[in-house]
Amino acid sequence: MNLSEYVKNRNGVPIGHSKSLRNNLYRSLGAKNFSAFWNHWNPIFGYYLGTKIFKPLKRIFPVAIALILTFVFCGLVHDFVTTLLRRKLSLFFSVWFFIMGISVAITKYIDYDFSQKRWIFRATTTLLIIAFCIALTLFLNKVLNFY
Repeated sequence: MNLSEYVKNRNGVPIGHSKSLRNNLYRSLGAKNFSAFWNHWNPIFGYYLGTKIFKPLKRIFPVAIALILTFVFCGLVHDFVTTLLRRKLSLFFSVWFFIMGISVAITKYIDYDFSQKRWIFRATTTLLIIAFCIALTLFLNKVLNFY
């Protein structure tokens, strides 16, 4: 599957379509679980993370470890940009994405399915998991003096 097909599959519309952002937010936040949220969130970046990072890693590591390492890689990319802009080393995103990667692995393992729940319930659940991950990240960054 190429990038254009991947984005259309995830968003329901082609790259650059006027409803692309709306569909992305609706589908990702309304996904059946936290793992499925990431299948829809930022499909362009997700395509490259999946094809260039996750797939090669899962040939070497178990899927859960490959998944977490892919999240860490994504965090490192975000931290690289932040470090360049701030001119000060930042590991905030690496820690945050590591925790979110663990959360995705756990939710994949327990395989919960909220697809029969209302969209607002699914979106709230996803946002609460993200909030928990960021709160834990802020706590760890403060305790470990990451910034």
